[in-house]
Amino acid sequence: MMYENGEDYVFSCISGFLKEADLIVGNLEGPITENASVSLFTTSGSDNNYVFTFPTNVAKLLAKNNIKMVNLGNNHINNFGKEGISSTKKYLDEAGVDYFGGAAGDESVYRAKIAGIKVSFISYNEFDGDSASKVVQKIDDEKSKGQMVFVYTHWGDEYILPPVRVKNYAKMFAQAGADLVIGSHPHVILPSEKIGETIIYYSLGNFIFDQYWNKNVSTGLVLEVVIKRGEINIIEHKVSLNRDGRTCLVDL
Repeated sequence: MMYENGEDYVFSCISGFLKEADLIVGNLEGPITENASVSLFTTSGSDNNYVFTFPTNVAKLLAKNNIKMVNLGNNHINNFGKEGISSTKKYLDEAGVDYFGGAAGDESVYRAKIAGIKVSFISYNEFDGDSASKVVQKIDDEKSKGQMVFVYTHWGDEYILPPVRVKNYAKMFAQAGADLVIGSHPHVILPSEKIGETIIYYSLGNFIFDQYWNKNVSTGLVLEVVIKRGEINIIEHKVSLNRDGRTCLVDL
């Protein structure tokens, strides 16, 4: 759609909403490289269909739409190896987009100050050898520095409810003191819950992705995280992934 309608098209009915936030954080599901796409026009389910890369203008497009921080800890960031990861970081740096996560243990913590509030973003990628126990230690370390801690995870199984192992990870992170845990990978919206004082979203579903075969995969959540006096309030915004390539807000 970007090739046919211009790079701004996919964000055209949600850009204004995104620009209202102090910071937008998202999951970048693949590297940014100069390589040609190998998944474009492939058959669903074929090997190359799951090899992702984004064109180099995507980094500036993210920044243009106020997506100023991305999690790189997912199962596609390695699709073009270490060179792909290095290329991704280069283009993100040039565009002024911060990042955390990536290869196992690589830059998995990012400390930010958002409207005067100190927040540490920690990546957990179940699919790249990340250790949940090490994430627990990182949570403890960041809390000892007086930071709020948000854990951005890539976990679980596609299209189904969170398995027992994921529930156990969530409990570990909550007991360690994480304030908010946000999951990705299942491609569908999954239930949320509160464990102690920790808010858990097991999966937000898709945001911009070419899955349209039912409403489960063509619907996602954007979380508006409001922090006042150390308390977190979440406002959920549902989005629809339209077949014309645009992602748009819908009424809950």
